Amino acid sequence: MTRRITRRQFMRSGAAAAAAFTLWPKGILQAQSPAQRLHVAFIGAGGRGASNLHEISQCAADVVALCDVDASNLAAAAKSFPNAKTYCDFRKLLEQKDIDGVVVSTPDHVHAFAALAAIRLGKHIYCEKPLTHCVYESRILRLAAAEKKVVTQMGNGGHSSEGTRATVEWIQSGAIGQVREVHVWTDRAKDWWPQGVLRPTETPPVPQNLAWDLWIGPAPQRPYHPAYHPFKWRGWADFGTGALGDMGCHVFDVSCWALKLGPPSTIEAETSGYNRETFPEWSIVRYEFPQRGDLPPVKLTWYDGGKLPQRPPELEEGREMGTKDGGTIFVGDKGKMIVPLGGAPRLIPEAKMKDFKRPDPSIPRSIGHHKEWVEACKGGPPAGSNFDFSGPLTETILLGNVAIRLGKKIQWDSEKLQVTNAPDAAPLIHREYRKGWEL
Repeated sequence: MTRRITRRQFMRSGAAAAAAFTLWPKGILQAQSPAQRLHVAFIGAGGRGASNLHEISQCAADVVALCDVDASNLAAAAKSFPNAKTYCDFRKLLEQKDIDGVVVSTPDHVHAFAALAAIRLGKHIYCEKPLTHCVYESRILRLAAAEKKVVTQMGNGGHSSEGTRATVEWIQSGAIGQVREVHVWTDRAKDWWPQGVLRPTETPPVPQNLAWDLWIGPAPQRPYHPAYHPFKWRGWADFGTGALGDMGCHVFDVSCWALKLGPPSTIEAETSGYNRETFPEWSIVRYEFPQRGDLPPVKLTWYDGGKLPQRPPELEEGREMGTKDGGTIFVGDKGKMIVPLGGAPRLIPEAKMKDFKRPDPSIPRSIGHHKEWVEACKGGPPAGSNFDFSGPLTETILLGNVAIRLGKKIQWDSEKLQVTNAPDAAPLIHREYRKGWEL
């Protein structure tokens, strides 16, 4: 087994993480032949796992192993990929010798465990968003991937979109001047999964198709209930990361890239109330980012659960701020820009678009989010949302959940990985694990 990263390396990494977050994403090129087909294993075969299976199997990659704790999901995937070996326990899957890369599509609380185990074996990793369940895990995963020189990608597919690239180019070309204020939002969790609810008291039998103890994994043990599996786990603090964790990696992405945001200095949350079981029905989280060289400080505000930023007066009547799923408003000293989630940027009012000269493309266009990773594993350019970028991005997003759960404004020291004004935040930065599941 690979040696563990030392505490000194870990603590020293904060400054490196901040620097990595402000630069074009970097990665390690591999010496594999471009013609070679990648052998890929999938940990999690339902939900996002099924989607990732479909996408990656179209990218000159062979599916050689499948794992899911739900036998129904596993059987459905195996029907489509009959030559793949099947497993219930990802630790058994990782004993298979012919695996080049691993795709992790489990619930959030298992991401770090599956991904880190694969990285320590030298396997390339594609991991669903958010990268991890807590801040510490994001840091340790990024460092381990760098140490083992494996290719990485987080599953925030919008990072590879034309709209995201255009937004970054417009912002960085000065289309609206210096940006000091950003508003980002999502419709989650409202009408998607329950939040603001308490733990069920019923203890129905575990379905025969489900290995419940493996599903629980590193989280605190509790009885099975359909309130958790298959999809509603996202709102439960022991398993998911709420609306912010689910959608933040999509919605924050373009702001962090375009504005070269490093770690936030303070985070404060206003919510409907946190009951220590599920995330609030709604939240508004305010981040403050310090000056970065010549770039001014930025205040970024997140809204979820039906909460929205104030409608800009420049936006014409009848025009939507974003999509149903969410969007971004950039406020610059020379104007404002709206970016619907997954869509193209627009200056407001629309009259400004008539005279706007779009900058020439300066960012290489993506060949596809999944294909980027496959080709990087075979020696191509680094994937865009590799862990040097997506690790710090995930840390920033998950710090919002720390503020939500603490109910106070927190001051963040990224280098020390510490909330300096709240010692009681430590278990939220680095959670405790069930015996036998320690990282």
